[in-house]
Amino acid sequence: MKAALKNIQRNSWKFVADAVAVALAGFAVYVAGQGIFDTIIVYGTTVSLAVAHSFFAPPNLDSRWAAVHKFAHPALGLLFLWLIWRWMGIMLEQEEFFISISEFDFALAWVAFAVIGYLTWRQFGLPMLAVYATAIGYAVLPSGFGGAGLDWSSIADRQWFTTDGVFGRPVQVVTTVVLVFVVFGAVMQHSGAGAVLLKMAFAATGRVAGGPAHAAIVASAMFGTMSGSAIANVVSTGVFTIPIIKKAGFKPRFAGAVEATASTGGQIMPPVMGVVAFIMADVTAIPYLLIILAALLPALFYYFSLFTVVLVEARKQGIGAVPPELRQTLEASDWIKSLAFWIPLAIIVLVLATGRTAQNAGFFALISSFAINLVLFPEFRKPRLWLKSLVTAGRTAASLMVVVASVGIVIGLVNMSGIGLAFADAIREMSGQSLFLALVLVMLGCLVMGMGVPSVTAYLLLALVMGPVLENLGISKISAHLFMLYFGVLSVVTPPVALAAFAAAPIANAGPMETALVGVRLAFTGFAIPFFFVYRPEILLIDGFEPVELVWSIICLAVGSWGATTGLARYEFSRLSLPASGVRLIAALAVLTPETWSSIAGALVIAAAFATEAMRSRKR
Repeated sequence: MKAALKNIQRNSWKFVADAVAVALAGFAVYVAGQGIFDTIIVYGTTVSLAVAHSFFAPPNLDSRWAAVHKFAHPALGLLFLWLIWRWMGIMLEQEEFFISISEFDFALAWVAFAVIGYLTWRQFGLPMLAVYATAIGYAVLPSGFGGAGLDWSSIADRQWFTTDGVFGRPVQVVTTVVLVFVVFGAVMQHSGAGAVLLKMAFAATGRVAGGPAHAAIVASAMFGTMSGSAIANVVSTGVFTIPIIKKAGFKPRFAGAVEATASTGGQIMPPVMGVVAFIMADVTAIPYLLIILAALLPALFYYFSLFTVVLVEARKQGIGAVPPELRQTLEASDWIKSLAFWIPLAIIVLVLATGRTAQNAGFFALISSFAINLVLFPEFRKPRLWLKSLVTAGRTAASLMVVVASVGIVIGLVNMSGIGLAFADAIREMSGQSLFLALVLVMLGCLVMGMGVPSVTAYLLLALVMGPVLENLGISKISAHLFMLYFGVLSVVTPPVALAAFAAAPIANAGPMETALVGVRLAFTGFAIPFFFVYRPEILLIDGFEPVELVWSIICLAVGSWGATTGLARYEFSRLSLPASGVRLIAALAVLTPETWSSIAGALVIAAAFATEAMRSRKR
């Protein structure tokens, strides 16, 4: 009887949460199609639906906090809805009259800040809460104690009763641009198009040693570029790819790390780049087509390095290609069904090429995807799958809106307090005249600030805090913003947080931290590529590069990647000794430096080591 009652309670909560999720996803599609009809109503409605979903999500009724959850969460949800309603009234009144906001309303704003902080902690853990709390703490701390000493009422006024804080740029951009792509991704996930893409990835890589792991890389690159979250990509594709990678003979921690790093790379893969490409175009005023052109070669090198690591590991473990009788074979129908992925992608690029907004591109891609999937996948003609797509999209959108609301407060407080300028001065002082040291400090800052945050919000946060630092160092705007994006994205595979690796570890039945450490090894080239943006900007293809310099940069990146991969794996044609591995790693670092003589010397060492190992292998 008790179990039946718990089931009824769970189902009731689930029904309410799913209804709110559908409403949020539907509203996002409506806004993408119709445009912003009223900024206050649109942003207020989106945030309120996201928070409502977060509070009405089914509780864990077996937890010792179940009773608190059952009663406190609905109360907090209703309280926040009332706060939003009051905010809308005041904001709409301000559009017509000059009004004085009472101290009571300022106090209510701080209640809203507390609710947002609580949800940020519940959904994204301590790292993001630490960033949120640090920004608020610095703002209110008296200047005599090292803080900004801002008045509590002025903080409430700027961060709640304007479109600068909670309802600032992050909420605005995600509401108008990102959420429609979240719905688009959910439609692709539930229509059956994903299964076809996975089949194509396995067919393309079946003849290569370690084929299943290569297939996971290809599939995750295709899925990841449409997704704004590496973690969501790990969970959705990893349940299929990780068991197959393990079955091929790879160790569990390696299987989990492959999926985590491949899913992470989707956030930097054009043409969508996990929706960050559109955000970057908006923030930097650089045309979208130039951004995806600049991001293309670095993203391809990132995945080239992953293929290399898998190939070396497959040889090391004695794993060959998939047997011919077990390889996937593609039929004509598979190629036709793959149009459900390629046509919407082409529509996105074409719409943006005509000068239309990213919002229009997302809406047309969603409509075309839905129509094509109805034709190509009969199973998708069932309305329950449409509803399931909206529920999935609404859940993701709710989580995303909560974190961008908290990021909006952080960005607003950075603007108010001037901490961004102080941070830039601190980096300049610590690095002295060394550009490299300054870049390393910025890299560490990006890795820390990006931990536990979706790529869209990580980029928005970093663009404000770190962007001026890099641009003041004399780095071009596109190089600076791609530098920040890469390290913000790579934070999800970097210990100690490494959420993408931690999401992959349970699926692989491996330890989270050991999976994260293997993930860092796999993503080594990804950590080196952003420095190429600065020292060898020709790799971006758009800053008036010389063809000879571009070819030399490509050679350096390829040779350095191979040296680092074999050195870290301690294997090439056979197992390498510790000194031999050390020599390769030092040579790889030399190749990746901006000095020509150092790159040539490192490349010669790696080439000589390769030739020596090849001859030894031939003799054996």
